[in-house]
Amino acid sequence: MDFQELESYFRSLDRSFFLDDDMKRYASLDMPLPIGYEQTISQPSLVLEMTKLLEPEKDSKVLEIGTGSGFQTALLAKMSATVFTVERIGELMENAKKRLLKLGFSNIYFKVGDGSVGWEEHAPYDRIMVTAAASAVPDELIKQLAPGGRMVIPVGPSHVQSLMLITKTEDNEIQTRSMGMVRFVELKGRYGWTE
Repeated sequence: MDFQELESYFRSLDRSFFLDDDMKRYASLDMPLPIGYEQTISQPSLVLEMTKLLEPEKDSKVLEIGTGSGFQTALLAKMSATVFTVERIGELMENAKKRLLKLGFSNIYFKVGDGSVGWEEHAPYDRIMVTAAASAVPDELIKQLAPGGRMVIPVGPSHVQSLMLITKTEDNEIQTRSMGMVRFVELKGRYGWTE
């Protein structure tokens, strides 16, 4: 993965483009911001760090769980061959889709649904990025990860989670590593905290 290309594109992305009018003035702050529907756009430094951990390649097929504002999606789409992104809130998905099409992306496929079960139809994926916190790593996502693939997912209770890097070896062995503590909104559905 070309880290220099990633960082340069990251710097060129105007975060305010992904925010509603009343939040645009806070776009330059390195902090999460509300995007409506009890969802947030993560702080830029974390978005960049998670993308680096995922290491998308030019030929990668990526599954993103939690489209949100589309900010993370733009980075993934720039660094990968295709991105399949799932968002449970239709209005957020529509807004993100408009923004990403305006940026000229044609390699992103959108779906409204329960991201915790992935998007089986297009599996396996070389990379899986989860931008909401799960109580446990969803089995469905492990199954949809290709041999040699990588997944980044926050796992843990509501107050704080461990950012997990999960890799699947060529012979389907799963390896997990905690990359630090984070705090994300809940991955709703089967792997949320409340259900």
